[in-house]
Amino acid sequence: MRLVLSWLREFVDLDAPAEDIAEKLSIRGFEVASMEALDGGDAVIDFEITANRPDCLSVIGLAREIATTYSLPLRDREQTPSLASGRSDRLAIHLDDQELCPRYAGAVADVKIGPSPGWLTARLHAAGVRPISNIVDITNYVNLEIGQPMHAFDLAKLAGPEIRVRRAKRGESIVTLDDVERKLDPDMLVIADCDRAQAIAGVMGGAASEVSASSTVIVLESAYFKPSSVRRTSKRLGLKTEASARFERGADIGAQVRAIERAAALIAQIGAGRIAVPVVDCYPQPRGPVRIVLRRTRLGQLLGAQVPDGDVERILRALGLDVRANADGWETVAPTFRVDLLREADLIEEVGRHYGFDRLDATFPVATAPAPAPDPRIARDQVVRRVMTAAGASEAITFAFIEAKAAEPFASVLGGAMPVAVANPLSAKFDTLRPLLLPGLVDAVAHNRRHGRRDVRLFEIGTRFAPGGETRALGVAWTGNGAAEHWSGGARDVDFFDVKGVVERVCDALGVGVRCEPASQPFLVAGQTASIVVDDGPARGEAIGLIGQVSPAIADARGLPRHDRVFVVELNLDRLAAVRAPASDAARPIPRYPFVVRDVSIVVADSLPAEIIRGTIHGAARAVPSPLAAISFFDRYQGKGVPEGAVSLSIRLTFQSSERTLTDAEVQQSFETILGALVREHGAVQR
Repeated sequence: MRLVLSWLREFVDLDAPAEDIAEKLSIRGFEVASMEALDGGDAVIDFEITANRPDCLSVIGLAREIATTYSLPLRDREQTPSLASGRSDRLAIHLDDQELCPRYAGAVADVKIGPSPGWLTARLHAAGVRPISNIVDITNYVNLEIGQPMHAFDLAKLAGPEIRVRRAKRGESIVTLDDVERKLDPDMLVIADCDRAQAIAGVMGGAASEVSASSTVIVLESAYFKPSSVRRTSKRLGLKTEASARFERGADIGAQVRAIERAAALIAQIGAGRIAVPVVDCYPQPRGPVRIVLRRTRLGQLLGAQVPDGDVERILRALGLDVRANADGWETVAPTFRVDLLREADLIEEVGRHYGFDRLDATFPVATAPAPAPDPRIARDQVVRRVMTAAGASEAITFAFIEAKAAEPFASVLGGAMPVAVANPLSAKFDTLRPLLLPGLVDAVAHNRRHGRRDVRLFEIGTRFAPGGETRALGVAWTGNGAAEHWSGGARDVDFFDVKGVVERVCDALGVGVRCEPASQPFLVAGQTASIVVDDGPARGEAIGLIGQVSPAIADARGLPRHDRVFVVELNLDRLAAVRAPASDAARPIPRYPFVVRDVSIVVADSLPAEIIRGTIHGAARAVPSPLAAISFFDRYQGKGVPEGAVSLSIRLTFQSSERTLTDAEVQQSFETILGALVREHGAVQR
């Protein structure tokens, strides 16, 4: 908002320099964009106005702030006469949509179109507005002065003396004042005559009813439009105007007739014509005032200081509020132009701004309740981050919005449901919520590969979306080397077991035992895909994630080199936390008794996963029970001496008791029980 100081002084008797005004208002929350000195000693200050203060997109709004700051009275305009309101035989107004337009005022004026006087054009120029003609200049002048946008129609170009405020018809269009034809949606509000739309409500007028040099009778409109409706229309049409900037923030619903009265005074002042009375004011359901109670104790609690009652009342009255003291504080009525004043805290902020935050002591607020415990997910995610960075991975942060084409291959995890679509996407590339973290991570890997990095290890902790709700997950993508190059051995490519080891490390850090079971997913390579399953506790057997190699078709579609093998992981962190065993602070003593190791080699079908064999051994050991302490696979052999379609596995079984030294008979009994289970369940043959 460009504030011309000579214009300001019509409302506040102030001789302070521009620098002093700018400094004082900046302390009160108004950022200064620039200052400019004009010819003749005048000056302009350009303020950045925040979205919650539409009242300050006007000279009088900023004048009110300055008057309060300097403890000066705000000067009233004596030259603006009141105009009678009522029914007119020259103009009829119909509000077909009172939700989007609760108030609309209009008046007919007999005018003579011509250039504006020099003082008016100079003031508009200083405010950054191009003068056009006297009537149009007056509507712009009123808009800048009191913050109420106005528009003028040529009555002769309307289909009769009737204004109808309605929603656009399906397929309707309008040529706006910038000579662009714009297609209208049925939820857009328009100002129309009995035949067609003549203006886009709150945004821009139409060229068909534009005031021109031949106009002699005009209709001045001054209305209030629902902010969200104007904001939506302006965004869809890509049309930003001085009017829409004010309406979409919230105009003053009490300023419509006052704006017409000010325009009438200016028309008379420059000799451009005369307003015909009465003014037609359609306001079917007047809004009641916003009443806010301000408590003295609450004011002191939030500001941390006791502001004198006299200062509180002076500040609030200067800002336009009606104030009445009571035993506990004050009862106030907020003016209609202060759309941001809705609750007690808003009044406390106003008092603090103008009393001076620099005058408040640095005190801590009184705590009335203990601070809430931190979200347990924060500590959990920190543990996961430490594990992943220790594994050599870098954290990535990708968009939760992806394109539908990228989400489709991963939609199989939703059980046949479609990915969640975004109702109002920023673009086609962000029209879907990700069902997994993997689409973004795969794209991030492709981006790194295109920039020359071969060894790429990325992880992300984020939210994924399904029709049934949101879940927090860990995603991992790894391509390139499985281990850092070293002089003692050559480099090798990452494989399934490298990534599986990372999964086990994460789950171990979270206190959950897991195993891998063969699985299939259309976006992963067959035979290189597994489900991550809980291996202990009440949730034993529950799938909490997946691991595998990205299929070549997906890799190619996302721009990865054809020879690259990308392994990925997706873990449901919310379920991991839910099945996690309670942490125990008890220390486990070092075993006092010796252990016994037995090695066994068995021949089984080469399609049998080692994880199933491990599960069979554990199951047999629990059934006895057996003093089995550990299992490890130390050799795998296929070739001479082993039938085709079979594999020889060498397994090391460690037995140990925490209570006594085991006897050979006990170890042998456990060993035979386990071997019998392998023979019975998998047809194993001992070598």
